Amino acid sequence: MNLKNLIREVPDFPKPGILFYDVTTLLKDKDGFGTVIDTFEEHYSEKRVDVVLGIEARGFIFAPTVAYALGTGFVPVRKPKKLPWKVEAMEYQLEYGTDRLEIHKDAIKPGQHVLIIDDVLATGGTAEAVTKLVEKLGGTVAGLGFVLELDFLKGREKLTNYQIQSLVHY
Repeated sequence: MNLKNLIREVPDFPKPGILFYDVTTLLKDKDGFGTVIDTFEEHYSEKRVDVVLGIEARGFIFAPTVAYALGTGFVPVRKPKKLPWKVEAMEYQLEYGTDRLEIHKDAIKPGQHVLIIDDVLATGGTAEAVTKLVEKLGGTVAGLGFVLELDFLKGREKLTNYQIQSLVHY
């Protein structure tokens, strides 16, 4: 199945000059959505994965389903002040300024192998911050899976120490 045909391209969103890749059109296609989950499950089923981590917001769509397919639990990483208990936080660079992600301090046990799933790998800043959070809590990154990757933004270069699987490349 050609997943790229199921992803809508929206010009000038969220601002002029940006071409946004909208995965909601893929999500509503049961075969396309199933292909994403099945492909991740197939790729990671032979690897040690103790828990699947999803990054807010669209990572929350894919990661829990992959976790279920792999027979593991799901851990959310959220934007600031969304988690109700003690958190570990990581700031990361944006094009203009910084942002911050948070995870519960007890979300990952030392030694756990963590699969990180998100919708898009762009500049790599978010994914890099999440790998640092996992390692700060004593976890090992088992891999990173993305529905699509924007190759021209070179986000993969920030993640050279990790195994990356991207299903669609632009």
